[in-house]
Amino acid sequence: MCTLEKRGKVFILTLTGEGDEHRLNPTLVDAIHSAIRRVRAECVSAESSALITTAQGKFFSNGYDLAWAGSSQARKELMVSKFNSLVADLISLPMPTIAAVSGHASAAGFMLALSHDYVIMRKDRGFLYMSEVDIGLVIPAWFIALIECKIGDPLARRDVVLKGAKVTAKEAVEKGIIDSAHDGAAETVSAAMRLGEQLVGRGWDGHVYAQIRMKLLARVLDEIGAGSTRSRM
Repeated sequence: MCTLEKRGKVFILTLTGEGDEHRLNPTLVDAIHSAIRRVRAECVSAESSALITTAQGKFFSNGYDLAWAGSSQARKELMVSKFNSLVADLISLPMPTIAAVSGHASAAGFMLALSHDYVIMRKDRGFLYMSEVDIGLVIPAWFIALIECKIGDPLARRDVVLKGAKVTAKEAVEKGIIDSAHDGAAETVSAAMRLGEQLVGRGWDGHVYAQIRMKLLARVLDEIGAGSTRSRM
């Protein structure tokens, strides 16, 4: 489901499977969450670290696994609850985080990318897409809070949320949604490594960094907390 490796002081979490859409069902979310807990445990004594999240194949993540959930409200609530917990843990991680988006990132998969401090993307494949308006689902409040925190341009937010725009890497850079775009998957991960090493080189206190991020994204965390009592899709 995913692998975790460490290069110097940079952790690389990779969603595995070339033909996989990396749909966020409880099994995958648990695997990612387990990897993040390992990162947290291993960085306790580290002076400074960074995390890169990327994926193999055509997709970074195609969002929630709606086929797995089916018509079961209990399954939907479990899937949502686990993803909420994962994102809250990612936001509190004591190090800079980078999403190296190697393919399509849709709905909750888009939110997984935006939950990182930096987002970079390959420009020869993939788009960012909030599919909810097209498939008849209401976007959760914390998704909206995160979008408002991360996408500064109101027109860009409108197009992403209300038009269901499929945003390419080039467009995402122009709209200020991502930090940079690169020629292919390998180049994107290499760029993420360079950025991670630069951030590690700043020698920041990870716990201070996490506290600042949590204050910056306080509304997101508040909405995630509130959503734990109303985890319906």
